[in-house]
Amino acid sequence: MQNKKTVSILGCGWYGLKLATELISNGFSVKGSTTTTDKLQQLADWQIAPYLVSFSADNETYDAAFFDCDALFISIPPKVRTGNAEDYVKRMSRIINAVKSNKVKQVIFISSTGVYGDLNTTVSEATQPTPDTESGKALLKAEEILKQETGFTTTIIRFAGLIGPGRDPGRFFAGKTNIPNGKAPVNLIHLTDCTGISLAVVKQKAFGYTFNAASPSHPEKADFYVKAAQQSALPVPGFIDELNNWKIVSSGNVETILNYHYEVNNLMDWVNTATPLP
Repeated sequence: MQNKKTVSILGCGWYGLKLATELISNGFSVKGSTTTTDKLQQLADWQIAPYLVSFSADNETYDAAFFDCDALFISIPPKVRTGNAEDYVKRMSRIINAVKSNKVKQVIFISSTGVYGDLNTTVSEATQPTPDTESGKALLKAEEILKQETGFTTTIIRFAGLIGPGRDPGRFFAGKTNIPNGKAPVNLIHLTDCTGISLAVVKQKAFGYTFNAASPSHPEKADFYVKAAQQSALPVPGFIDELNNWKIVSSGNVETILNYHYEVNNLMDWVNTATPLP
């Protein structure tokens, strides 16, 4: 296959590994990165060309061949709990230098709808982000420095809260009580749609856009998480019947630019039929 396209994935975690398998099944060659030698064989077992790649604020280790690709996904979330939000931006600067040095032309950056603060309204791709968390601020800064670059095109995908195999929403609040903001709408996306939207971007060459990626349904937090706990036979959480700060994430570009239809488009229907997740 002379024209077989190659996609590199920087960060083969929960999402990146699933994306890799979907790309391979759609005829792409995939290179995947890991920071640990133990995972190299796991990637190879999935038919992913494995590379040991590490970027920190002060250091970097990579094989230039990893960046020899038609498109590069960057899927490295900031770990603000360990206090490295500032380091995250420095890491991204190092990654950008590697992208430029190796002449990558298309970058897809995995961000989060956390870049939008809770504005008590519906937010779209046209809304100016005003993050109110350290993670959201770090991601927005990374988005900004990527978009400033002219040597390559950056596509941004902002995922809502992640659910799917291994991320059972029934466990998120199980057994907790007096949880605030029970009437707030939820913004979630299933792993199937995370990879579906990502694949659509690559296949359609829909580069240079920003995509919000959130299921079009937004049930109340209490309704959704109580049902999710029941479905997984876990202790039911207790929510305060109140509406404080909130947002509804609209993903208009996914529909209008990609013409993508969500597999999980009604979260209550999904949670009512979902089997308990391992």
